[in-house]
Amino acid sequence: MRAQETAAPIDLWTRLKYDRNWLGLWFMLPAAAFLLLFLTYPLGLGIWLSVTDTRIGRDGVFIGLENFEWLNQDPVFWLSVFNTFLYTIVASILKFALGLYLAVLLNNHMPWKAIIRAIVLLPFIVPTVLSAIAFWWIYDTQFSIISWTLTELGLISENINFLGEPNNARASVIAANIWRGIPFVAITLLAGLQTIPQSLYEAATIDGASRWQMFRHVTYPMLTPIIAVVMTFSVLFTFTDFQLIYAMTRGGPANATHLMATLSYQRAIMGGNLGEGAAISTAMIPFLLAAILFSWFGLQRRKWQQGESDD
Repeated sequence: MRAQETAAPIDLWTRLKYDRNWLGLWFMLPAAAFLLLFLTYPLGLGIWLSVTDTRIGRDGVFIGLENFEWLNQDPVFWLSVFNTFLYTIVASILKFALGLYLAVLLNNHMPWKAIIRAIVLLPFIVPTVLSAIAFWWIYDTQFSIISWTLTELGLISENINFLGEPNNARASVIAANIWRGIPFVAITLLAGLQTIPQSLYEAATIDGASRWQMFRHVTYPMLTPIIAVVMTFSVLFTFTDFQLIYAMTRGGPANATHLMATLSYQRAIMGGNLGEGAAISTAMIPFLLAAILFSWFGLQRRKWQQGESDD
């Protein structure tokens, strides 16, 4: 009778050491531990504080959704929500439009292209607070270089109150955010443009396609997954912006530039009400999750373009 040979079972430790799937897990563990310690724990603590009446110097007790009920009746909170969405939507759209135009421009052959790319990165490299101070000086009521130039040209008769009037202040901080954010969008999209095969453009040229048709049917579809990721990060950075606003206006005038992030800091740290400040921060989570899901769908489309499974 012929004996049937059976392979010896592999013990768990050997599988953990040599199996490729488990090896990937080992490499992910340090990063997972880092995220758990510095991201997950603070997030969980913030959500817990949002359902307590904790104040600086005094432990709180569980009060359920009272902080959120109070915020629902707070006009300043709803003004900060409006400001946050206005700030995020307008700044993100303009950063994308100008960044895409700049990326397409830099993707062409031109002299001193490397130096120009380095110069484009400067607004993104400069520290945020330094940028805010520079814009604060540019927008100064008495010494504004913009007001001085317009006055010399005879276009205005008195200096513009950039940061002292609500609508002017909103437009001013949005302009400052756009100036800082364009380099990130432009350089990232430029990297994506350089991955598009030139053979696609050559085939479109042979077919008689115009420059707009090549952009519409070649560039944009190939760039869509990168646009999804770039715009997700742009929305996240803009939605949670704190330094630029706080250094320029501290939420003024009359709360006209308060974002949810700056209002949370004011209520929690300056006002001492940690529970209410945490509730404002927690209210931001659903919008941030929506932006992350947008990025995820963009990545799924990238898999589809590469012929991979969505699993």
